[in-house]
Amino acid sequence: MSSHEVSRFGHVDLDGLPPDLAERIGAIAERSGFVPNVFRALGRRPRELRAFLDYHDALMEPADDGAGLSRAERELVVVATSGANHCTYCVVAHGAVLRIRAKDPEIADRVATNPYAVELPERERAIVDLALLVARDSEGLTDADLDTARAAGLSDDEIWDVGAITALFAMSNRLAHLTALRPNPEFFLMGRQPRA
Repeated sequence: MSSHEVSRFGHVDLDGLPPDLAERIGAIAERSGFVPNVFRALGRRPRELRAFLDYHDALMEPADDGAGLSRAERELVVVATSGANHCTYCVVAHGAVLRIRAKDPEIADRVATNPYAVELPERERAIVDLALLVARDSEGLTDADLDTARAAGLSDDEIWDVGAITALFAMSNRLAHLTALRPNPEFFLMGRQPRA
């Protein structure tokens, strides 16, 4: 694979990462069967990759007590906002994860392509609407918007999670655009067919 098939700025393979990152990314690769290209591209700047992974994990892993957004709801935020930001890499990669976590082979495509019209349960609808508002018109966010999210069952911590995940992926989406980051082929098929 040529460097530009991952990123326009090249990439670093697993064996070229500092030991701590090689171990951390290696564990992800072991679970998934491949190294996601985002880690190969960001591996060129190890300090930034560490910071990205730390913040990503803080936001995308539910609290130890199980409170807050579910894993699928967190991915729902990523797919909706990445679609709004036209980020192919994140829509494809996190769409795969959303399909698996939601156990729904269609949800990611529906949310990424038409998030305003996709039929969703009330809570998920509120999550997507809030995420899109923060992604597209954050300066227009009002207390009434937060009250709407609360009325759909979101706690203040869950509202914060929606906003923080949206903000992190605004950055991630823009880095993917800057680098012309390409999705791994494996992502396209994940979660579309039941496992044998």
